[in-house]
Amino acid sequence: MKIALIDSGIGLLAAAAAVRRLRPDAALVLSSDPDGLPWGPRTPEDVATRTLACARAAALHRPDALIVACNTASVHALPALRAELEPGLPVIGTVPAIKPAAAGGGPVAIWATPATTGSPYQRGLIEEFADGVAVTEVPCPGLADAVQHADEAAIDAAIAAAAALTPPDVRAVVLGCTHYELVAERIRAAVQRPGRPPVALHGSAGAVAAQALRRIGDRPAPAAPSAEELTVILSGREAALPATALLYAEGRALAAVSPATG
Repeated sequence: MKIALIDSGIGLLAAAAAVRRLRPDAALVLSSDPDGLPWGPRTPEDVATRTLACARAAALHRPDALIVACNTASVHALPALRAELEPGLPVIGTVPAIKPAAAGGGPVAIWATPATTGSPYQRGLIEEFADGVAVTEVPCPGLADAVQHADEAAIDAAIAAAAALTPPDVRAVVLGCTHYELVAERIRAAVQRPGRPPVALHGSAGAVAAQALRRIGDRPAPAAPSAEELTVILSGREAALPATALLYAEGRALAAVSPATG
Protein backbone atom coordinates (compact mmCIF):
# COMPACT_ATOMS: atom_id res chain seq x y z
CA MET A 1 0.00 0.00 0.00
CA LYS A 2 1.26 3.44 -0.92
CA ILE A 3 -0.23 6.80 0.14
CA ALA A 4 0.82 10.14 -1.33
CA LEU A 5 0.39 13.44 0.49
CA ILE A 6 0.78 16.95 -0.90
CA ASP A 7 1.08 20.34 0.78
CA SER A 8 2.96 23.58 0.36
CA GLY A 9 5.41 22.50 3.07
CA ILE A 10 5.80 20.35 6.15
CA GLY A 11 2.18 20.67 7.23
CA LEU A 12 1.66 17.26 5.62
CA LEU A 13 3.72 15.62 8.39
CA ALA A 14 0.73 15.38 10.73
CA ALA A 15 -1.41 13.45 8.24
CA ALA A 16 1.57 11.32 7.19
CA ALA A 17 2.20 10.35 10.80
CA ALA A 18 -1.51 9.57 11.21
CA VAL A 19 -1.41 7.25 8.19
CA ARG A 20 1.60 5.46 9.68
CA ARG A 21 -0.15 5.03 13.02
CA LEU A 22 -3.12 3.41 11.28
CA ARG A 23 -1.10 1.41 8.74
CA PRO A 24 2.56 0.99 9.77
CA ASP A 25 3.14 -1.00 6.57
CA ALA A 26 2.13 1.87 4.28
CA ALA A 27 4.73 3.42 2.02
CA LEU A 28 4.51 7.21 1.83
CA VAL A 29 5.17 9.79 -0.86
CA LEU A 30 5.47 13.34 0.50
CA SER A 31 5.29 15.97 -2.26
CA SER A 32 5.58 19.63 -1.25
CA ASP A 33 6.48 22.97 -2.82
CA PRO A 34 9.17 24.74 -0.79
CA ASP A 35 10.04 26.86 -3.85
CA GLY A 36 6.54 28.33 -3.90
CA LEU A 37 5.45 28.57 -0.29
CA PRO A 38 3.50 30.06 1.33
CA TRP A 39 0.45 29.29 -0.80
CA GLY A 40 -1.96 31.33 1.32
CA PRO A 41 -1.23 34.74 -0.29
CA ARG A 42 -1.30 33.32 -3.84
CA THR A 43 -4.26 33.58 -6.21
CA PRO A 44 -6.63 30.61 -6.38
CA GLU A 45 -5.41 29.90 -9.90
CA ASP A 46 -1.77 29.86 -8.79
CA VAL A 47 -2.58 27.60 -5.83
CA ALA A 48 -4.36 25.18 -8.16
CA THR A 49 -1.43 25.16 -10.59
CA ARG A 50 1.11 24.46 -7.85
CA THR A 51 -1.08 21.84 -6.22
CA LEU A 52 -1.45 20.03 -9.55
CA ALA A 53 2.32 20.10 -10.02
CA CYS A 54 2.84 18.48 -6.61
CA ALA A 55 0.14 15.91 -7.35
CA ARG A 56 1.59 15.00 -10.74
CA ALA A 57 5.03 14.49 -9.23
CA ALA A 58 3.53 12.22 -6.58
CA ALA A 59 1.38 10.33 -9.09
CA LEU A 60 4.50 9.20 -10.94
CA HIS A 61 5.17 6.92 -7.96
CA ARG A 62 1.82 5.13 -8.49
CA PRO A 63 0.21 5.68 -5.08
CA ASP A 64 -3.12 4.09 -4.16
CA ALA A 65 -4.55 7.36 -2.81
CA LEU A 66 -3.63 11.05 -2.72
CA ILE A 67 -4.22 13.16 0.39
CA VAL A 68 -4.39 16.93 -0.11
CA ALA A 69 -2.97 17.73 3.33
CA CYS A 70 -3.57 21.46 3.01
CA ASN A 71 -6.71 23.49 3.66
CA THR A 72 -5.83 26.16 1.09
CA ALA A 73 -5.19 23.61 -1.65
CA SER A 74 -8.35 21.72 -0.74
CA VAL A 75 -10.38 24.89 -1.19
CA HIS A 76 -8.88 25.92 -4.53
CA ALA A 77 -7.64 22.76 -6.25
CA LEU A 78 -9.81 19.75 -5.39
CA PRO A 79 -12.07 19.97 -8.47
CA ALA A 80 -9.06 20.18 -10.80
CA LEU A 81 -7.26 17.35 -9.03
CA ARG A 82 -10.27 15.06 -9.14
CA ALA A 83 -10.99 15.87 -12.78
CA GLU A 84 -7.45 14.89 -13.74
CA LEU A 85 -6.70 11.98 -11.40
CA GLU A 86 -9.94 10.23 -10.47
CA PRO A 87 -11.25 7.57 -10.69
CA GLY A 88 -7.84 5.93 -11.13
CA LEU A 89 -6.37 7.73 -8.11
CA PRO A 90 -8.69 8.61 -5.20
CA VAL A 91 -8.16 12.20 -4.02
CA ILE A 92 -8.96 13.07 -0.39
CA GLY A 93 -9.18 16.70 0.65
CA THR A 94 -8.73 18.30 4.06
CA VAL A 95 -11.69 19.99 5.77
CA PRO A 96 -11.33 21.95 9.03
CA ALA A 97 -12.74 19.91 11.93
CA ILE A 98 -15.56 22.35 12.65
CA LYS A 99 -18.26 19.66 12.87
CA PRO A 100 -16.69 17.60 15.70
CA ALA A 101 -15.61 20.75 17.52
CA ALA A 102 -19.14 22.18 17.44
CA ALA A 103 -20.65 18.88 18.57
CA GLY A 104 -19.52 19.72 22.12
CA GLY A 105 -21.73 22.80 22.15
CA GLY A 106 -19.05 25.48 22.12
CA PRO A 107 -17.85 28.10 22.46
CA VAL A 108 -15.48 27.26 19.60
CA ALA A 109 -12.50 29.15 18.16
CA ILE A 110 -11.21 28.47 14.66
CA TRP A 111 -7.53 29.27 14.22
CA ALA A 112 -6.71 29.70 10.53
CA THR A 113 -4.59 31.68 8.13
CA PRO A 114 -5.70 35.27 7.46
CA ALA A 115 -6.72 34.24 3.92
CA THR A 116 -9.04 31.52 5.23
CA THR A 117 -10.43 33.46 8.20
CA GLY A 118 -13.71 35.05 7.23
CA SER A 119 -13.68 33.40 3.79
CA PRO A 120 -16.94 32.25 2.19
CA TYR A 121 -15.61 28.68 2.40
CA GLN A 122 -15.06 28.79 6.16
CA ARG A 123 -18.25 30.73 6.81
CA GLY A 124 -20.15 28.09 4.86
CA LEU A 125 -18.73 25.32 7.04
CA ILE A 126 -19.67 27.27 10.17
CA GLU A 127 -23.24 27.72 8.93
CA GLU A 128 -23.52 24.05 7.99
CA PHE A 129 -21.91 22.44 11.01
CA ALA A 130 -21.98 24.97 13.86
CA ASP A 131 -25.40 26.56 13.63
CA GLY A 132 -26.39 27.84 17.08
CA VAL A 133 -22.87 27.47 18.48
CA ALA A 134 -20.75 30.48 19.48
CA VAL A 135 -17.84 30.53 17.02
CA THR A 136 -14.92 32.96 16.93
CA GLU A 137 -12.71 33.07 13.84
CA VAL A 138 -9.13 33.77 14.87
CA PRO A 139 -6.59 34.83 12.20
CA CYS A 140 -3.05 33.59 12.82
CA PRO A 141 -0.73 35.70 10.66
CA GLY A 142 2.74 34.25 10.36
CA LEU A 143 2.10 31.06 12.32
CA ALA A 144 2.25 28.61 9.41
CA ASP A 145 5.41 30.24 8.06
CA ALA A 146 7.01 30.20 11.52
CA VAL A 147 6.21 26.49 11.90
CA GLN A 148 7.54 25.77 8.42
CA HIS A 149 10.90 27.32 9.32
CA ALA A 150 10.87 26.09 12.94
CA ASP A 151 11.38 29.68 14.09
CA GLU A 152 10.77 29.26 17.82
CA ALA A 153 10.48 32.96 18.64
CA ALA A 154 8.09 33.59 15.76
CA ILE A 155 5.99 30.55 16.71
CA ASP A 156 5.68 31.80 20.28
CA ALA A 157 4.77 35.31 19.15
CA ALA A 158 2.15 34.14 16.64
CA ILE A 159 0.55 31.74 19.12
CA ALA A 160 0.46 34.41 21.83
CA ALA A 161 -1.18 36.90 19.45
CA ALA A 162 -3.84 34.37 18.41
CA ALA A 163 -4.45 33.29 22.00
CA ALA A 164 -5.11 36.93 22.92
CA LEU A 165 -7.93 36.96 20.34
CA THR A 166 -9.41 33.68 21.61
CA PRO A 167 -12.31 34.03 24.08
CA PRO A 168 -11.33 32.89 27.59
CA ASP A 169 -14.35 30.58 27.87
CA VAL A 170 -13.60 28.65 24.68
CA ARG A 171 -14.20 24.89 24.97
CA ALA A 172 -12.65 23.79 21.66
CA VAL A 173 -10.14 25.12 19.15
CA VAL A 174 -10.17 24.04 15.50
CA LEU A 175 -6.69 23.89 13.98
CA GLY A 176 -7.62 25.21 10.56
CA CYS A 177 -4.18 24.86 9.00
CA THR A 178 -2.26 21.59 8.86
CA HIS A 179 0.95 23.30 10.00
CA TYR A 180 -0.72 24.17 13.32
CA GLU A 181 -1.06 20.50 14.26
CA LEU A 182 2.72 20.30 14.59
CA VAL A 183 2.58 22.74 17.52
CA ALA A 184 -0.75 21.61 18.95
CA GLU A 185 0.41 21.27 22.55
CA ARG A 186 1.90 24.75 22.51
CA ILE A 187 -1.44 26.06 21.28
CA ARG A 188 -3.28 24.14 23.98
CA ALA A 189 -1.05 25.61 26.68
CA ALA A 190 -1.64 29.13 25.34
CA VAL A 191 -5.45 28.93 25.30
CA GLN A 192 -5.98 26.99 28.52
CA ARG A 193 -7.20 29.33 31.24
CA PRO A 194 -6.77 28.61 34.97
CA GLY A 195 -9.89 27.17 36.51
CA ARG A 196 -11.53 26.44 33.15
CA PRO A 197 -12.34 22.96 31.75
CA PRO A 198 -9.67 21.46 29.48
CA VAL A 199 -9.71 22.92 25.96
CA ALA A 200 -10.14 20.33 23.21
CA LEU A 201 -8.09 20.74 20.04
CA HIS A 202 -9.50 19.47 16.76
CA GLY A 203 -7.17 18.83 13.84
CA SER A 204 -7.87 17.07 10.54
CA ALA A 205 -4.93 14.66 10.26
CA GLY A 206 -6.54 11.60 11.83
CA ALA A 207 -9.81 11.95 9.92
CA VAL A 208 -8.19 12.50 6.54
CA ALA A 209 -5.84 9.54 7.05
CA ALA A 210 -8.76 7.29 7.98
CA GLN A 211 -10.75 8.48 4.97
CA ALA A 212 -7.85 7.71 2.62
CA LEU A 213 -7.61 4.17 3.96
CA ARG A 214 -11.37 3.70 3.63
CA ARG A 215 -11.20 4.77 -0.01
CA ILE A 216 -8.48 2.24 -0.70
CA GLY A 217 -10.10 -0.65 1.14
CA ASP A 218 -8.17 -3.89 1.04
CA ARG A 219 -7.06 -3.79 -2.57
CA PRO A 220 -3.31 -4.29 -3.04
CA ALA A 221 -0.99 -1.65 -4.41
CA PRO A 222 -0.44 -1.91 -8.19
CA ALA A 223 3.28 -2.30 -7.59
CA ALA A 224 3.81 -3.29 -3.97
CA PRO A 225 6.68 -1.28 -2.41
CA SER A 226 8.83 -2.33 0.48
CA ALA A 227 7.26 -1.69 3.87
CA GLU A 228 8.32 1.49 5.67
CA GLU A 229 9.40 3.26 2.48
CA LEU A 230 9.42 7.04 2.39
CA THR A 231 9.81 9.12 -0.77
CA VAL A 232 10.21 12.88 -0.42
CA ILE A 233 9.66 15.25 -3.36
CA LEU A 234 10.51 18.94 -2.96
CA SER A 235 9.16 21.11 -5.79
CA GLY A 236 9.45 18.17 -8.17
CA ARG A 237 12.88 16.98 -7.01
CA GLU A 238 13.41 13.81 -5.00
CA ALA A 239 15.30 14.62 -1.81
CA ALA A 240 15.71 13.73 1.84
CA LEU A 241 13.26 14.80 4.51
CA PRO A 242 13.92 18.53 5.19
CA ALA A 243 16.00 19.26 8.28
CA THR A 244 13.22 21.39 9.75
CA ALA A 245 10.86 18.40 9.59
CA LEU A 246 13.11 16.55 12.00
CA LEU A 247 12.56 19.24 14.64
CA TYR A 248 8.98 17.99 15.08
CA ALA A 249 7.92 14.69 16.63
CA GLU A 250 5.95 13.72 13.52
CA GLY A 251 8.97 14.19 11.27
CA ARG A 252 11.30 12.31 13.60
CA ALA A 253 8.86 9.41 13.77
CA LEU A 254 8.78 9.13 10.00
CA ALA A 255 12.54 9.39 9.67
CA ALA A 256 13.14 6.81 12.41
CA VAL A 257 11.41 4.02 10.51
CA SER A 258 11.62 5.15 6.90
CA PRO A 259 14.70 5.10 4.66
CA ALA A 260 14.49 8.17 2.44
CA THR A 261 14.84 7.69 -1.28
CA GLY A 262 16.41 10.06 -3.74
